[in-house]
Amino acid sequence: MTAEVERFIAELREFSAPNVFNPWAEYDPAHDASRRAPGIRARQLAAYLAERALRARLLLVAEAAGYQGAKFSGIAMTSERILLGHLATRAVAPEAVIRGPIERTSRAALKPLGFNEPTATVVWGTLLGAGLDPRAWVNWNAFACHPHRPGELLSNRTPSRAELGAGRPLLGSFLKLFARAQVVALGRHAAHSLALLDVPHRAVRHPSMGGAARFRAEILAIARALR
Repeated sequence: MTAEVERFIAELREFSAPNVFNPWAEYDPAHDASRRAPGIRARQLAAYLAERALRARLLLVAEAAGYQGAKFSGIAMTSERILLGHLATRAVAPEAVIRGPIERTSRAALKPLGFNEPTATVVWGTLLGAGLDPRAWVNWNAFACHPHRPGELLSNRTPSRAELGAGRPLLGSFLKLFARAQVVALGRHAAHSLALLDVPHRAVRHPSMGGAARFRAEILAIARALR
């Protein structure tokens, strides 16, 4: 782990807000497999970032962490199902994400194969399928943590303007880790957050809610320019 990544992880773990779950600092007794879960997620995120620290040329920024993705994997736009190798038949192998040890953090009884996030599958499948080096790009969210409905940890909601504002310093810190990468916003919410930080970026369609085909076309055009 680089010193810069270590400092970022420490900053990330300090964030707290009502009805927001911090996967790298908080334990979810109803759904996490053990109290080790936050530490596992922090370790996996640190490995993911460190492997890309000097190599990433493309930075994808979506809106917020989701319960089927980073809440349990610890990595933005990445599901436990990918990390556990259950999407390898679709050319998304766990070693494309991180080379180090991988552990699930959700209770196995909830989803035997791990939680599966459609956006994660589309993003990884599209870029890997195009032949892009998996360490040539890095995923993140404008709002790093997981906003949920009150009392419903397995739910997603759009972060409020106040939450996005509170989380903006974290986004700024993350962008400094990959200052040389081209920034791409997935969807208008991410684009707005980047604009408020005066970050030059390109915007593409978010792959959710019927946007997968347009996302593929737009992100592949950008990826081809990197090769």
